[in-house]
Amino acid sequence: MEGEASKTKTVCVTGAGGFVGSWLVKRLLSTGEYTVHGTVRDLGDRRTGHLKALDGAGERLRLFKADVLDYASVAYTVTGCGGVFHVASPVPADKPQNPEVEVLAPAVRGTQNVLKACHQAKVGRVVVVSSAAAVAMNPGFPRDAVLDEDAWSDEDHCRTTGMWYALSKTLAEREALAYAEKTGLDVVTVCPPLVLGPLL
Repeated sequence: MEGEASKTKTVCVTGAGGFVGSWLVKRLLSTGEYTVHGTVRDLGDRRTGHLKALDGAGERLRLFKADVLDYASVAYTVTGCGGVFHVASPVPADKPQNPEVEVLAPAVRGTQNVLKACHQAKVGRVVVVSSAAAVAMNPGFPRDAVLDEDAWSDEDHCRTTGMWYALSKTLAEREALAYAEKTGLDVVTVCPPLVLGPLL
């Protein structure tokens, strides 16, 4: 039973070095209850120093160099975790030269890898950080429409207008929910509209 208790108190945050991921790691550590496995693309201090400086990081933060497109590295990171926050996803600063490779594949295949690894590791719950961009980009919606779980961004509209981030979030969230339906994995999604605040 002791192994199970420690598992429920260990959580993984993919994309731990990013804006949302960093704040999530800080919040989890601040409770004093959780050990956090954080995935980063680069373990160097320039990319992880702000995480290592967080209260509780010395005792309860383990950073892993992992790429969500590399299943083995993801599987290793989520092993022993009771919960996973899947935050990692490309956010293009400029117009991507090859959106399929730079934005869509990492979002969708990365989500598939995380979910498959979580299912194999018997993770209790996966929280997928999606976006309001997966919900609201649909010119067919009436202006006063209530956007709920049945509202999705129009994939064709996103492609023709070059809204690659919105398309990536739409495809990845659809994939996450379909995977949950197929396997029984406990998956929930959150769709923040805008995230503001100081950088860590």
